[in-house]
Amino acid sequence: MRSLDIAGTGMQAQQTNVEVISNNIANMTTTGFKRRRAEFQDLIYQNLRRVGANSSDTGTIVPSGAQVGLGVRTAAIYRINEQGNLQQTSNSLDMAIQGNGYFQVTLPSGDTAYTRDGTFGMAPDGTLVTADGYTVQPGLQIPSNATGVTVNASGQVQVTLSGQTAPQTVGQLQIAVFPNEAGLDAQGENMLLQSAASGVAPPIPNRFDLAQYF
Repeated sequence: MRSLDIAGTGMQAQQTNVEVISNNIANMTTTGFKRRRAEFQDLIYQNLRRVGANSSDTGTIVPSGAQVGLGVRTAAIYRINEQGNLQQTSNSLDMAIQGNGYFQVTLPSGDTAYTRDGTFGMAPDGTLVTADGYTVQPGLQIPSNATGVTVNASGQVQVTLSGQTAPQTVGQLQIAVFPNEAGLDAQGENMLLQSAASGVAPPIPNRFDLAQYF
């Protein structure tokens, strides 16, 4: 009957693998999504005859022994943090990070979340927000009389006001770079939270290439 238990662990592992692949496929068009890869480990072994044990009184040694594996388990599901393809949009506030780093977003709870999704818009008061209305830190506001918005490669947000030709800087976007991106805790809605595994990432200005698409 032990063989059925072992086979059962394999079925569970393969089910997890298929679920991870299915989630990757389902999110093929999700902005800023990073595909996952499941990793597995073999379980402990039962020693029927321990390797290296003496096989006689004269000191002869068992060369390989007899070990029976008890199955497999899911060890980790890694996030593959590779650069995605950039696409042009018709929204002047859409942005994308080329390289490492995450936009910082203030959640309704007051916590800071991190995202690669640069699909931004404006709140009624002109504040730069995500598609769900969460404030993009540091809380930049676009004047109501702005006729154009540009973002340079260092993250400076500049606006052109009605009746003026020279752009004015309204703020500086900053990104967070983590020692271990794979350790970020996924929350859904394209949001990630810092964890003990990810390490601490203070905001770092002027350390990324930010592209704006119209």
